[in-house]
Amino acid sequence: MGTKENLTLTFKRALVTGGGGFVGKAVVQKLLGLGVETQIIGRHHYPEVEAMGARCLVGNINDEEIMSHATRDVDIVFHVAALAGIWGPWKSYYETNVLGTEQVIGSCRKNGVPMLVYTSTPSVVFDRVDICGGDEQLSYAEDFLCHYARSKVAAEKMILAANSEGLSTCALRPHLIWGPGDPHLLPRLLESGRRRQLKMVGDGTNLVDISYIDNVAHAHILAAKNLAEQGTAGGKPYFISQGTPVNLWRWINELFVMMDIPEVQSAVSFQAAYRLGRVFEAVYGMLRLKNEPKMTRFLAEQLAKSHYFSMTAAKRDLGYEPVVSTEEGLRRTVQWLRAL
Repeated sequence: MGTKENLTLTFKRALVTGGGGFVGKAVVQKLLGLGVETQIIGRHHYPEVEAMGARCLVGNINDEEIMSHATRDVDIVFHVAALAGIWGPWKSYYETNVLGTEQVIGSCRKNGVPMLVYTSTPSVVFDRVDICGGDEQLSYAEDFLCHYARSKVAAEKMILAANSEGLSTCALRPHLIWGPGDPHLLPRLLESGRRRQLKMVGDGTNLVDISYIDNVAHAHILAAKNLAEQGTAGGKPYFISQGTPVNLWRWINELFVMMDIPEVQSAVSFQAAYRLGRVFEAVYGMLRLKNEPKMTRFLAEQLAKSHYFSMTAAKRDLGYEPVVSTEEGLRRTVQWLRAL
C-alpha cells in the first residue's frame, strides 16, 4: 500500500463497514490519503486504523440503531464488511451478508446518504464451469456449493436494485485479493506449503484472475468518484483484477520459490478432489464441526478450473487500470512476508 493516485474527490466524509479488515483498511488508507474524513464500523476497536486517523465505531451492521448513528452526516458508504469463508451455517452468512446489507441500505436511505459502493465477489457468477474472459453479462450462479457465494448473490442483487435518484450504488467484484497485510489467503497457502500438504488439483493449466490489495482499494475510490461525478456506474457491477490472468499453480510455485518453500509437485485429479470434498462436507456436517474442511467441492472447483474476467467495463466507466503490477506486488508481498 501507499501508492499515490492523482485524484480529487468531491465528497468529504465516508463510512467504511468492515474498515478493520484487509480490504476495508486499505480503502480507509486511500481515503485518508485523499483528505476524506473517514470513520469505520466493526466488531472491535482497531488501534492501527485509529492511528491512521480514522474514527472507529464498534458495533454490528445488523443493529439498526448503530447503523443509523454510523451513517449520519456521511457522503458515501463503502460496504466492505462480510462473513467470508467456504464453511459454516447458512444462518451466519444470511445474518451478516444479507440482513447486514439490507440494514446498510436502509440506514443510507434513512439518513440521505447519496452513494454506496459494495464489495462483492466473482463467486456470484461462478456456476461450476470454466469462465474465460466473461464479463458483467454473465448470469448469477444458481447451483451453490458454499453459503458465502449464495449470500453474496442475494446481497449484490439488493445493492444494485437499490440504485435510485436518492442513492447511487454499484458493486465491485475483485478476484483473489492478496498483498501485504493479508491475514487469510497467503498465510494459509504458505503454511500448507511448508508442511508439504498442498497438492495441485487438476492438470495445472487453469488460469485465474488475482487482485493486488492496492489495486482493489484504488478501484473502490474510482467507483466512488464515478458515482459522485458522472454517475455512469450506478446500478452496475464491475470485475476487478490485475488485468491479465495467471496460471494458478505456476504463480503459487513462484511465490514458494521466493519464500524458500519447495514447489508443489504432487497432484490429484479434479474428480478425486471433488469426491474427497463431498466426503469431508458430509462428515463435518454430521459431526457439526466448525473448522473448515481441508477440501470441499467448492474449493476443488476453484483450484482446478479457470476463472478470469474482462475488465472492459471497469476501464470504460471507472477509468480503472492496476496501479501496481503483479510483479511489483509480488516483490512487495515477499518483502512483507519475510519481515513477519
